[in-house]
Amino acid sequence: AAAPRPHRTGHPAPRAARPVMAAGARGAQVRELQARLTQLGLFDRAPTGYYAAVTATAVRAFQKQQGLPRTGTVQPALWSALRARTHRPSRADLYPATSRPVGTPDPRCLTGRVICISKRSNTLAWVVDGRIVSAMDVRFGSQYTPTREGTFAITFKSRRHVSTLYHTAMPYAMFFSGGQAVHYSADFAARGYTGASHGCVNVRDKAKVAALFDAVRKGTKVVVYH
Repeated sequence: AAAPRPHRTGHPAPRAARPVMAAGARGAQVRELQARLTQLGLFDRAPTGYYAAVTATAVRAFQKQQGLPRTGTVQPALWSALRARTHRPSRADLYPATSRPVGTPDPRCLTGRVICISKRSNTLAWVVDGRIVSAMDVRFGSQYTPTREGTFAITFKSRRHVSTLYHTAMPYAMFFSGGQAVHYSADFAARGYTGASHGCVNVRDKAKVAALFDAVRKGTKVVVYH
């Protein structure tokens, strides 16, 4: 005899709650998420609005605190719990002046107009006569294609540059050592520190690097240090 068929109630099986936010998401809500996680000491960078590996790690840490499965995605219940335990972020919380503490610039950066780049803090500071005018997050080359350290000068600028070697866009490129340049990176903006350059200094904030590009001239000093 045929096996009995399972009884059907006519109601579909319940679906898992759809995540509010997950890796790959971007926008104002992700920025708010990051600012709220910062309040709890779980996210140690300024909000970017991009949900990548660092954000997922911070979410897992909060899930662990709440005794929830560490999925790295934000479900409705988790979002409610986070909002209940934090205050609404201010504009300064959401858009801080710089993403990382710059600290005291290298002494070589304190005279004249200098692009001062710290590998220790992953920060580029535009310093004029010892005063930090602007600062922005940067990332560097991998261990196989490291960004060179030392004192250099801008040799060439290209607003809409495309790498002839890697065939990738390098907007607002400011070359300072052979093929190594400071430039905007859409990949850095999307993926954060999970990636690396081929030796260039990648900038995440397009508006800031565009302003820097306009301020810098050929011959401007560049200092890269650890």
